[in-house]
This record gives sequence, structure tokens and C-alpha cells, in this order.
Amino acid sequence: MLHTETPLRVEFVASITSVDAGQWQLLNKEHHPFCSHEYLSALESSGCVGDDTGWKADHALIYRGEQLVAAMPSYLKYHSYGEYVFDWSWAQAYDRAGLNYYPKLISAIPFTPVPGPRLLSDDREDRKNLLAILFEAIQYKVENNGFSGWHLLFPQEDLVEACADLPVLKREDIQFHWHNNNYQSFDDFLASLRSAKRKQLRRERRIVSDQDVKLKRFSDADINPEIIDTFYLFYRQTYLRRSGHSGYLTREFFETIAATMADQMMIVMAEKAGAVIAASLFFFDRQQLYGRYWGSTEEIDCLHFEACYYQGIEFAIERNLLSFNPGTQGEHKLVRGFEPTKTHSLHWVKDPRFQAALEDFMQHERAHKNEYQNLARDHLPFKRSS
Repeated sequence: MLHTETPLRVEFVASITSVDAGQWQLLNKEHHPFCSHEYLSALESSGCVGDDTGWKADHALIYRGEQLVAAMPSYLKYHSYGEYVFDWSWAQAYDRAGLNYYPKLISAIPFTPVPGPRLLSDDREDRKNLLAILFEAIQYKVENNGFSGWHLLFPQEDLVEACADLPVLKREDIQFHWHNNNYQSFDDFLASLRSAKRKQLRRERRIVSDQDVKLKRFSDADINPEIIDTFYLFYRQTYLRRSGHSGYLTREFFETIAATMADQMMIVMAEKAGAVIAASLFFFDRQQLYGRYWGSTEEIDCLHFEACYYQGIEFAIERNLLSFNPGTQGEHKLVRGFEPTKTHSLHWVKDPRFQAALEDFMQHERAHKNEYQNLARDHLPFKRSS
């Protein structure tokens, strides 16, 4: 039992290594991979986040006595790269007004636009009370350190609802998620689709196999250093081709997480003529699969769909996972059974003029997102109910 008469105190720490890993993981009840102590510490130890990256760890903690009762992964940001909640126009508006938008304080997982339990907390504590105490500390920190505001990125729906009494603004976007309706196999999933779409997916899978491409999934102890080295080459090449840089994550990061959390990783390798030509990386917990990165050395028709979507769906069905989030963007996911799903972010800026302007902006944006979600649903491939 917690001694509720013991007062709560808020701390901000510059590294997750100063937090007891066991206490942190007790709060990560969903075993969410990206909120795990292992994942966040790997980002720090590998240099993916740090003073020279624009991501400076400033994790928010709440203690009752010596017991950690709540934690929120947080960072000081000196740019908006790697967040996937796009606020570049806000920064430009600040600049035109002669104000500094950076640094800002964000509570998020770096480079990971995946909804998750951003506030890890002890079930014996009142979450609304924890949020109120934490928000008061965040406001004080922002107002006394020259930050422009605080941003909570990709929280789960229950946390959004718990923040309803806070003076924060809600922003919405759309991702495409697949849901497991008790499917027993991939063919069982296909049977839920309309005939034309079912034939399309079968044809796409056949196109890959007809090109003598073989795919294999690796997870848990099967993920060895050689597989990580091969995957990293694809990851780096993809970023070089698309963005001109080698990616946010280092080889050391991937090596570290493979050593510490391979039981929550799955890698798909595609081979042709004995050579690996493509790879994709996924994470998973007890309920969800998360597609993260992909790369290839050959342009093989439909290989992206197979390696990033269909292999993931098969894996989710085999593991009885409830849903599959394959990553951001991509309306092409609709016809493959991924449903338009709202994501959220919460925002508070200390300047009341900008807070009012952002509120007006978000109201119009939400109306547009609602319309888009409704239109997108019309393109789902599932059989119509009679």
C-alpha cells in the first residue's frame, strides 16, 4: 500500500539512467516498447538524443516518498524534427512576432509517431490528481526557463480525456490502423473483404512470390547481430535516398535494443537468389504490432506491401494481437484493410495571444480531419453489411 499521507513531489531529470529501471518498468503496465526504460535509455546511450541533437532529455517524474508513482518521457526541443506533429508554421509565426518558439518542452517518444501511454502511473494513484500536479510543475518550468510552451504528442485516448480539465488545446490527425477481428489466418482476413479487393491482395502477394522473392520473419532469440547489421544498412540507405542524411537512429541504438528487448521486436527479411534485398522492422507488445522502418536495394513490384503490411498482418494474427499500426501517412493502406484512426496531441503555450490563435486554427483543422476520416472510410475494402 502507498502511504497517501506522504506528499507527492515532481522532479525533472536529464537522463533516464538516473531513474531506477525496475520502478519505471512497474509503471509501464502495458509493456509498451517505446515507453520502456530499455528503449529510452538506448536512445540516450547511443547518442540519438542529447545536447547536439536538438533532443535534450528532461523526463518528468512524480515520487511519493522514495517510490516512483508516475513518469512522463519528456524532452527540451530546439527544433521540430522527428516529432511528426508538424508545427513549423507556428515557429514561423513566433519568429515574425519577434519571439522565440524554441526551446519548447515536449512529452513524446523521439522519432516515434505511435500513440502510447505517455503518462506511466501507479494504479493506486488518482491520475487526474497526478496530471494536475504535473501540469502545474510544467507551467512553472516553462514560465521560468524561457520556453514557449509544452506539447504532449501521441497520447492514448484515455489520457486525452483525463486532460479535459487542463487549459490545453487538442489537435487531431489521422493514421491508418488494422484491427484483428478474431481472424484465424490471413485467408480468414481476406474473406472479410469484397471480392475485387480480396483478389487484389492475393495478386500482390503472388507478384512477389512469382519474382522468386522469399520472406522470413525473425523475432526473439532469432534476431542476431548479423540480422541487425543487415537491417541497419537498409535503414540508412532509405534515409539517404529520401532525406539526404543517414537517419535519426544509429547502428549502436539498434544493437542495444536487439540485446535488451529482442522479445518485443520482429524483423522481416526478403531474399532473392540467396541475397537479402529488403528488410522491415516491427515492435510489439501484448496487444499491438507497430511497423517502424523499411528499406530495399531492388525495386520489386508489391514488395513494400508484402514486407511492411501483409507480413505484419500475418504476424499479428499468429500472435493474437488486437491491432497493427504500420506507421504514419499512406492512403494506399485503406484498400488493404487499414482503417482511418484519429491520433491526438495536446498543446499549451504560455503566450495567451498565440494560445487563442492556435485554438482557432485547431478548430478549423479538426473539422477538416473529421470530414477526411469520414470520406476515407468509404474506401475501406470490407464487405458491406446488409
